[in-house]
Amino acid sequence: MSQHENDTASSKTIEETLKPLTRRSFLKGAGVGALGMMGFAAALKPLLDLEKGDITIDELLQRHYKELGEDDLSRILDQLTGDTKTRYGADVSIRDLKPQNGVGFAYALSLSKCIGCRKCAHACLAENNQSREHEDDINMSYIRVLELDKGSINLEKSDHYYEAAEVPQKDKYYMPVQCHQCDNAPCVKACPVQATWQEQDGVVVVDYNWCIGCRYCMAACPYDARRFNFKKPTVPAKSINPNQTYLSNRVRPQGVVEKCTFCLQRTRDGRFPACMEVCPTGARVFGNILDPESEINYILQNKRVYVLKEDLGTKPRFYYFFD
Repeated sequence: MSQHENDTASSKTIEETLKPLTRRSFLKGAGVGALGMMGFAAALKPLLDLEKGDITIDELLQRHYKELGEDDLSRILDQLTGDTKTRYGADVSIRDLKPQNGVGFAYALSLSKCIGCRKCAHACLAENNQSREHEDDINMSYIRVLELDKGSINLEKSDHYYEAAEVPQKDKYYMPVQCHQCDNAPCVKACPVQATWQEQDGVVVVDYNWCIGCRYCMAACPYDARRFNFKKPTVPAKSINPNQTYLSNRVRPQGVVEKCTFCLQRTRDGRFPACMEVCPTGARVFGNILDPESEINYILQNKRVYVLKEDLGTKPRFYYFFD
C-alpha cells in the first residue's frame, strides 16, 4: 500500500472515530471500546425493543435531530402524536420550537424568599409529563428542594425528604436545585453519542430518540439534575399536558435520560416556566440575560448572587441570591 493510501485509510479511520456514535452505528460494531460494557448493553437495547414491538424500524434508524429536514421532522412529530394517543389515550400537540435570536435564558432564585413548599416541584411534574404512580409522587421531578440549617452551606447534610406540610421551619432555609443549563456542561461532554447539547438560547436539551441510556451524563452532572426512565413512564391520560415539544416535555420512552429544559415548550413561546408561575413567594426570577433591561439582569447587577459549586467551572445559568 502506498503512503497516500495509508494516509487516506488513516484519515477515514479518524473521521469514522470522530463521528457521533449512535444506537445504529454501535450495532455495526463501532465504539464498543469507547462506550464500555455499560454502553454496550445500553446500545443493544433498541434491538430488543424492536423485537418486542416497542419501537419501529423507522425509529431505530431515525437520524439525529440536527440532521432532520422539515419533512422528516414533520413526519416524526405526527408519528409521536399518534403513538401518544395509542399508548396513553391522550390527544396532544407536539411542536418543534426553535431558539429565538437575541435570547439567552437564565434563572435566579431568592434563598431569602423560598419557603420550601415544593409547589415548584409539583408544577414541574405536571408540566413536563414525568412518570409517576400517583399525583403526589415527585420522585421524577426535575426539582429537588433541599432543607438546610441556617448558617450552613454543607449540601451533604441537607434533607430533601422533609415534611413539606410543616414548612418553613424557623431554623431552616430552603434551596431548590434543578438543571443549571451550564455553558460548560459536563453532561454534554460525557455523552458518547452527542444525544445532549446546549442550544443557542442556553438550554441544554436531549434528543430522546438518540439517547442510548448509558447514563454517563447522570454520573457527570454535579447537580443531580437528570432522571432515567427505568420502565415505561406511568402518566394517566387525564394528567398528560398536551402542549408538548420534541426536545422537552413529550412523553419519553423507557430507557432514556431526561431533564429540565427551562420549560422550553413555554419559554420559547413567550411564557414563564411552570415552576416560576406557581411560586407563592415570588422567589423565582426568569428571563433573557441578553436584555439589559430584563429583571434577571437587574438581579445579577444589584443582588448578592452566587452559583452552586462554582469551583467546578460549569458556568451555570442558574443563580442564587439574597434580598
